[in-house]
Amino acid sequence: MSDVAPSSAAIRAHFAGRASRIAAAAADPGTSAAIAAGLADQFGALDLLQRLTAVRSQISGRVVFTTSFGLEDQAIAYAIFSQALAIDVVTLDTGRLFPETHEVWAETERRYGVRVLAFAPEHGSVEALIARQGIDGLRSSVAARLDCCDIRKVAPLARALDGSAAWITGIRADQSADRARFAPASFDQRRRLIKVNPLFDWTRERTFEFVRTHGVPYNALHDRGFLSIGCAPCTRAVAPGEPERAGRWWWEQADKKECGLHGAADNRAMRENLS
Repeated sequence: MSDVAPSSAAIRAHFAGRASRIAAAAADPGTSAAIAAGLADQFGALDLLQRLTAVRSQISGRVVFTTSFGLEDQAIAYAIFSQALAIDVVTLDTGRLFPETHEVWAETERRYGVRVLAFAPEHGSVEALIARQGIDGLRSSVAARLDCCDIRKVAPLARALDGSAAWITGIRADQSADRARFAPASFDQRRRLIKVNPLFDWTRERTFEFVRTHGVPYNALHDRGFLSIGCAPCTRAVAPGEPERAGRWWWEQADKKECGLHGAADNRAMRENLS
């Protein structure tokens, strides 16, 4: 048996014949769950580029990758753009991003000759939020912060994913204990689509090595101790030895620090857990 990994072209050809069967059953949660389980089983033998090729080849319909231009997302973007895969690359422009995030966004578009589609929060909702909370009222309570996340991230995500068959994210298992419970690919019951985490089994070190090896542009904040980068008011650099996501919403004491985009529970359930 050859030790040479199959090429992306070979993987694309192998799965192309399955597209019509998948299209016919795409609306069936059982079928979608089976496709997700199949992807998860295959990922161990595939490199990142091949994983993205397999996702695109096996899933019929719109596939969306949401990027926040962090280290993991930049690695995935390289795998998509360098192979010209038919995957929509979008971002949530919350209105509170770091200037450095905008810089790497622009550099990414120049590097690959593409446009990353932005989904912004609804203006009226933001105006009402600020009238209610003040500009940084999100720090007054976890519930207030979740309100901000709902408006600036969760609602735009819903629009970005509307009509899609699959959603690709940059989640890694070792980012947090909560994220370690995810799978490389699964059927998202709430959003009714296949959710794929192609870097699930990668470490931060492996991701950084991939980015360096391929000359992928990355956020300058990573070199200043920002391991996980979100909105500017909600992100700080981490100290040596701190968990990777310790810099997110650092003033909160909750064990689970998420914004409602990922996780088994949405923000409504997270609020219930606080009461």
